[in-house]
Amino acid sequence: MEKAERAARELEAIFGKGNFFIELQHHGTERDERLREGLVELAGRLDLPLVATNDIHYLDPEDRLAHEVLLNIRAGKTMNDPDHRTFEGEGYHFRSGKEMEELFADLPEALKNTRQIADRCNIDLDFSRSMIPPFALPDGETDPNGYLRRLAYTGAEERYGGISSDVRERLDYELDVIARMEYSTYFLIVWDFVRFAKESGIAVGPGRGSAAGSLVAYSLGITGVDPLKYNLIFERFLNPDRVSMPDFDIDFCIKGRDRVIDYVRRKYGGEKWWKRIAQIATYDRMAARSVVRDVGRVLGVPYNVTDRVAKLIPFGWGLATAVDRVVELRTLYEEDTDIRRVIEIGLRLEGLTRNASTHAAGVVIAPDELTNHVPLLRIGEGEFVTQYDMTDVEAVGLLKFDFLGLRNLTLLDETCRSLEGSGGAKIKLDEVPLDDEKTFTLIRSGKTAGIFQLEGSGITKLIRRVQPDRFEDLIAILALFRPGPLESGMTDEYVERRSGKKEVSYPHPALEEVLSDTFGLPIYQDQVMLMAQRLASFTLAEADVLRKAMGKKDEKIMRGLREKFITGCLKNGLSQRLAEATFNDMEKFSRYGFNKAHATAYAFVSYWTAYLKANYPTHFMASLLSSVSSDTDKIAEYIRECREMKIEVLPPDINESRSEFTPVGEGKIRFGLGAIKHVGEGAIRAIVSAREKGRFTSFFDMCRRVEGETIDREALEALIKAGAFDRLGASRRGLLRHLAEGVELMQVAQRERATGQRSFFEEAGEAVPDPAVTEPEFDRNDLLALEKEFLGLYVSGHPLDEHRQTLSLHTTPADQAKNLPKGARATIGGWVKSLRRINTKRGDQMAFVTIDDGTAEVEFTVFPRILTAAEDLLREDALIGVEVSSSERNGGVNLIAEDVFPLSEITARGGVSLTMVLDPEKIDEATLKRIQGALAASPGDVPVRFKLVGDARSIAISVDDRYAIAPNETLRESLLGLEPIVAVYIGNGTEP
Repeated sequence: MEKAERAARELEAIFGKGNFFIELQHHGTERDERLREGLVELAGRLDLPLVATNDIHYLDPEDRLAHEVLLNIRAGKTMNDPDHRTFEGEGYHFRSGKEMEELFADLPEALKNTRQIADRCNIDLDFSRSMIPPFALPDGETDPNGYLRRLAYTGAEERYGGISSDVRERLDYELDVIARMEYSTYFLIVWDFVRFAKESGIAVGPGRGSAAGSLVAYSLGITGVDPLKYNLIFERFLNPDRVSMPDFDIDFCIKGRDRVIDYVRRKYGGEKWWKRIAQIATYDRMAARSVVRDVGRVLGVPYNVTDRVAKLIPFGWGLATAVDRVVELRTLYEEDTDIRRVIEIGLRLEGLTRNASTHAAGVVIAPDELTNHVPLLRIGEGEFVTQYDMTDVEAVGLLKFDFLGLRNLTLLDETCRSLEGSGGAKIKLDEVPLDDEKTFTLIRSGKTAGIFQLEGSGITKLIRRVQPDRFEDLIAILALFRPGPLESGMTDEYVERRSGKKEVSYPHPALEEVLSDTFGLPIYQDQVMLMAQRLASFTLAEADVLRKAMGKKDEKIMRGLREKFITGCLKNGLSQRLAEATFNDMEKFSRYGFNKAHATAYAFVSYWTAYLKANYPTHFMASLLSSVSSDTDKIAEYIRECREMKIEVLPPDINESRSEFTPVGEGKIRFGLGAIKHVGEGAIRAIVSAREKGRFTSFFDMCRRVEGETIDREALEALIKAGAFDRLGASRRGLLRHLAEGVELMQVAQRERATGQRSFFEEAGEAVPDPAVTEPEFDRNDLLALEKEFLGLYVSGHPLDEHRQTLSLHTTPADQAKNLPKGARATIGGWVKSLRRINTKRGDQMAFVTIDDGTAEVEFTVFPRILTAAEDLLREDALIGVEVSSSERNGGVNLIAEDVFPLSEITARGGVSLTMVLDPEKIDEATLKRIQGALAASPGDVPVRFKLVGDARSIAISVDDRYAIAPNETLRESLLGLEPIVAVYIGNGTEP
């Protein structure tokens, strides 16, 4: 009590008489009662006012159990744990005035003081201001508006080689808007750190989001897209009629992003930058499926029960919607008390914060101390983030920047550096011609692995339909390959119009200039804005407000703008009917329209990656492999792509490999040491440094010459097993047996260097002899197994090598099997890459198996009966054949194993046929004769089929037996060279 009295007197002295209160709470615990008595007595003795409060953790009394469950979800405990989390006492909800009066009836002055304190509170939040930190102007400059204008005009002069009237008019307009909205300093800060990045050799993207619509940003070098050339709209970025902070999202090379952030911290935060600059918090919230599983675990409900309930909730649905609309879930809720309890608690917890983390790119800069504007959250030792998320940070007026790391910029930068470093061309990406035929040929072929935004089966299919031959087509493809346009039919309409199968039409002749690039369809938000300008004389600022209201379906704003639009159309000579129909069309298209500035900027990155892949394939693929060196699956995928491109990926070599994948001649790439397991960067640096003085002559020579203590026994063993010393003559088996001698040599050499001593042999001028390595090599399968273990994949060979011809003739390729129609059957085969077993509801085991056939991977499901019968065959690294049937699951193809057998039996499992898929519109008598000639050049017993593919359906036709062939790759390639043939399949007769 003495300490309490001393503390109370001290606090009253600090805050002043009448400003320090003794707080009382009432939660029905024994501790509360003891505290209450002592505190009331203390307040009376010191003449201090009392105040009644309540410890609030949830709103309603009914939330108590849900709150307790939440505490234990976060603690990882169940309600059955003796030490599970709980609050003693009661009343931790938001108590009403009546409840508080009853609890503190004996101390009415405490409640009176609660009201007085509330009345003293006065806060006025101003959400209209923007808090932009100051920018230090250079000597001689006094006005940020004037300095920005000078920089913009100088940059425009360099960009265009002069200032035309169009450039001047647009620049003046933008600069006037920026100055009026007081954003000149913001532009200068962004210009400053982008300039720093470029001068430091850090790759910067051409733009992201709507910022590429600004000519000022283009002139300053912030963006790399000419908004005049591509008809991009400034008001989509900064609208003078809609006061909101412009949003510069900047892409940087992944390896340089942190250097840019450090620069910003130093320059705009000073020595104590952490007081003014912080990253932004992001919050993971409890979604419907996860909250059901979490609540069930805490309540002790069996996992298979909650897992079943969770799987009944469609992805993206809320729990209440799912219970209301999913019949099976509704039935379980009504009939099973455990499930009802889980769901009812889940409904109270859904959407709450699960945990906080750091936003991947968001950084906020304040003009003074951040704590004056936002609360901070400590998420690690010395690491703070804003408690407000990105949206709330912007709402209070703080300046937010997104420093985004884009792997593809690193890929582009390292490919160009690799080219220049090997004596090749010096590439400036922004000077690359946008009509390179090699580039478009590559894109049209669908060989888009590694190409930014264009890899993946879905977009590859769209590319093949569009057959792009100009840069504008790439912009359109990026805008159209999204759920809205794909589901609405807009994408199909675009393809039909572009191919000439449908007539191009325009709602009004005045819109032809706006819509001609996209064949009469408004696929960009910018086009919707321009339509409003052309037809109804909207300003672009008004058109942007309309665009946003349409996108958000804001009926209140749209009603007024609809009237204004129709009135404007009537003044410009349009009929009432046409004006209303056009507005309705604009409203419909605005739901699917995409930001053209963003699509254009990213189309540049797509084109540049395709250009380098098409023109400098070896350097590009080496950089691509390096960019995914920590992802074994991606490395395997891209090595497969290398093989198709006739580029050989060589195993690691101690005398050629660097940390990254390295071109070692045209069509050859050396595997990177950094991708070998257990070999760290320190070891690699030591090896490369020692090698600069001369190539290693043996394993033991390397052990003597490497300096430092960064290479340990584990790293040496990994290098041996991965084959890094194979070209020096000694066997891997032998080197592993002499590994201890190598380690000892390395340690002795390091001690001698440290002490300045020399060995007896060196004193005599003789070379220290290597230990003799005479052991024979492992067999081929063991060598491949070592490669797989330490590289994560096979490089020098593959267990499937001797089976490739058999697989190509007798099985359906994996990538085709993924798209089998429902009910179809096929034979697939290959190497078992992974196998995952789970228990069924009955307690039996089933499995999900992924096999690799050397061209692609495919997963299939093995139910208990087949799994039991094929137990000895189904294991990782096994070579198997599988009869599968196709069904649907979650809207996609699900392959089910009907039989599993050794790959050696594949030949006896079905006949072989050759199927040609033809475009019926390109078939004529001359092409049929050329096909006939190609077939005649490879006579045999394998039957041939034609498959004619039209818009609505396809027809399969068996060819006369006299045209039977002997299948081979030469025949396949000669057939693919004939124009009407879209694809050629040699397989076991399965419908392709």
